[in-house]
Amino acid sequence: MTVVLLAEDDEAIAAPLSRALGREGYAVTVERSGPVVLEQALAGEHDLLILDLGLPGMDGLEVCRQVRAAGSDLAVLMLTARTDEVDFVVGLDAGADDYVGKPFRLAELMARVRALLRRSATGEDGVVEVRGIRLEPAARRVLLNGTEIGLANKEYELLKVLIDRAGQVVPRETILREVWGDAELRGSKTLDMHMSWLRRKIGDEGPVAERRIATIRGVGFRLNTD
Repeated sequence: MTVVLLAEDDEAIAAPLSRALGREGYAVTVERSGPVVLEQALAGEHDLLILDLGLPGMDGLEVCRQVRAAGSDLAVLMLTARTDEVDFVVGLDAGADDYVGKPFRLAELMARVRALLRRSATGEDGVVEVRGIRLEPAARRVLLNGTEIGLANKEYELLKVLIDRAGQVVPRETILREVWGDAELRGSKTLDMHMSWLRRKIGDEGPVAERRIATIRGVGFRLNTD
């Protein structure tokens, strides 16, 4: 079973988030002070650390720095009420894998959790290559036949959802939930527009039978592996 260490001293956030993680099938350990969180994180018994920056005793940034200094590759998702871009950069520089600002939408946070756990399971920093498309999550970079291509944020997230499930049909609702944090957008054209832009950038606008991304009408999309 996947085990999540939730480091949050605000009970109003910790309690509902812990319940939500439990509903997703994760075992959850909740800790509220920085030194205890660090000790638990270094014990090697958890798969993911959801880390609030404002912890008593030792703030989240220092916890993260010490976790990385100890050589741990534990996946770290930071939570913070600070929303300045500089704070995001500082958090990532400290070794966090991803960063979510408060207040957050629970659906978006759970999507980030699932994505981080998938990335951790793949090894090699989550690098995946399918039909000439190489996705490097640590560098947030995509290469097409060896040449880097520029994708907008949502295009990148859309590609990642598909490439993480290469060969599988991914329902529209799943894509909307994981990329936009809202499956209720299914009646809008948002997904179709971004899919069109993504296809253009990966040169996937030729004959339907030759495309990397297949449209499964009424269901979703599939990234073909052959």
